[in-house]
Amino acid sequence: MTLSKPILTGLKADRFRHPLDLEATNTLKQIPGLDSLIRSLLAPVGEEYFYLEHISSSILVSDRQLPDFHQLLLDASRILDLEPPQLYIRQHPVPNAYTFAMRGKKPFMVVHTSLIELLTPEEIQAVIAHELGHLKCDHGVYLTLANLLVLGASLLPNWGTMLAGQLQAQMMEWLRCAEFSCDRSALLVAQNPRTVMSVLMKLAGGSPSLASKLNLDAFIAQARAYDAIDKTQLGQLLKEARTAELSHPVPVLRAREVDRWASTPDYQKLLQMGKIGYTGEVTSKGEWRNW
Repeated sequence: MTLSKPILTGLKADRFRHPLDLEATNTLKQIPGLDSLIRSLLAPVGEEYFYLEHISSSILVSDRQLPDFHQLLLDASRILDLEPPQLYIRQHPVPNAYTFAMRGKKPFMVVHTSLIELLTPEEIQAVIAHELGHLKCDHGVYLTLANLLVLGASLLPNWGTMLAGQLQAQMMEWLRCAEFSCDRSALLVAQNPRTVMSVLMKLAGGSPSLASKLNLDAFIAQARAYDAIDKTQLGQLLKEARTAELSHPVPVLRAREVDRWASTPDYQKLLQMGKIGYTGEVTSKGEWRNW
């Protein structure tokens, strides 16, 4: 299947960044010395460990290794006007994808095999585009710390564990807000909100045997029902308690945000400003949250 989509040459992150992401990032920037502390202390330990872990125990995608996935990465990067990072495929039973932006090394993203098994090629590309959104929005410094907290807090020394305890609530709040921007990045590449929402639906309750049977319209209706819960004070408090410890917003909320932004003039203008161009081929599913 040949895809032809607008190429968003010169795209700036602020053209699609979610306002909650901007607000949460500004809050973190106000913490004195946080940026330099992460760069000088946390990042080298965690980054080097995770880089070695994935280069030694995952598959690096290239034009010679799983070329269909490599083409999906190149096309998504081209649409977003971004230098493509490395892409690793990792054998893992939990559907997940994540990104590291490392000092002195090329950024890399990781996608678990169990996530690949759930998705179509177009949906896989939406996942890739979501991860590219972290790079486009320059989430790297805070994303490194967030990934250490979520994926490898046990690696931190004693002082790091104490630091994680002090910052964890703020970092998780930032990460949840950043995910909304990355979902918009996924939509800019997919250029079909149903593709992105379908990924979220499958993350919420999919399996290889159920994925083709799920009803996206019913899931969207479910998202609207979730909205209605916070019409009472108790409902709002329950929502806040439910999400406080999560690294990602709940899937129905993310689907609602994608659906809303897809109908805005801002999104339509971005696509209209894009240059129509050939962006490759998707020939098969191949072998493919915290997305």
